[in-house]
Amino acid sequence: MSYAVHKTKSDRIIDVIIYVFLTLCCLSAVFPLYFVFIESITPYKELIRNGGFVLFPEQVTLQAYRAIFGSKLVPDALQISVIITVIGTFLSLLVTICLAYPLSKKDVPGGRFFLLAIVFTMLFSGGIVPTYLVVKGLGLINSIWSLIIPTLVSPFYMFIMRTYFINFPTEIEESAKVDGCGDVRTLFQLVIPLSMPIIVTIGLFYGVIQWNSYFNAILYLSDRALYPIQVILRNMIVTSSVSQELNTNPSVIQTLPPDTIRMATVVVTTLPLLAIYPFIQKYFIKGMLVGSIKG
Repeated sequence: MSYAVHKTKSDRIIDVIIYVFLTLCCLSAVFPLYFVFIESITPYKELIRNGGFVLFPEQVTLQAYRAIFGSKLVPDALQISVIITVIGTFLSLLVTICLAYPLSKKDVPGGRFFLLAIVFTMLFSGGIVPTYLVVKGLGLINSIWSLIIPTLVSPFYMFIMRTYFINFPTEIEESAKVDGCGDVRTLFQLVIPLSMPIIVTIGLFYGVIQWNSYFNAILYLSDRALYPIQVILRNMIVTSSVSQELNTNPSVIQTLPPDTIRMATVVVTTLPLLAIYPFIQKYFIKGMLVGSIKG
């Protein structure tokens, strides 16, 4: 049996205001991406003719993308970023799960001490120089591991995952133990498969951090062959000569303004995350609701 909802005039006005507000919020988020993409495919002459701003280009050119992929630097940097993101996200998730699951149990010896120690790291840090000395002492300078190990675990994400494990039904774990499963087998064969929403959500956060990280690379890497794509993009922004940064023939990009090549690099840098997000959106939405509904 269905019921028709009758809306008054004031209700319709409020609905219109809400939709207009949401539309403006959506445009404020989408327009910068659109502007960057349009500038990367708009010919130089058309940009100059329109004062550097084109909403709908009359012509389209992929010369900027040919320029950046014609250089060996950008493809190699993309490959390094993918390797760091995949390995770093996997190891971060593994360590975070193995740390959060036992700390979610009340009968773990020393659990309170370890929790206080982790909270302490959220409030105080050693600083850049002591961290650099530790990385150097471990022999990780000029290694991709220097971009993974120092940021392997986020205490904040560990506490989120711990909260999820605390609310995990104990009946399921008890039934697994009755069947003869140990703690490790219960975790990897039962708890983790049933916790995919929070794991994928935290994995997305870790992946974004790894993909967008550039400061550690500047500190710990001096070999340009190990630079991730974010460092290349940062150098393009701060340097005056894009052709020198790309290490390519200046005549190849002399007809392109530096901003066009920078915008094309931004698109190439952003596209992988935008391409992955739709496939994990359903897990991401469920993971964001963790803790908001109980029972």
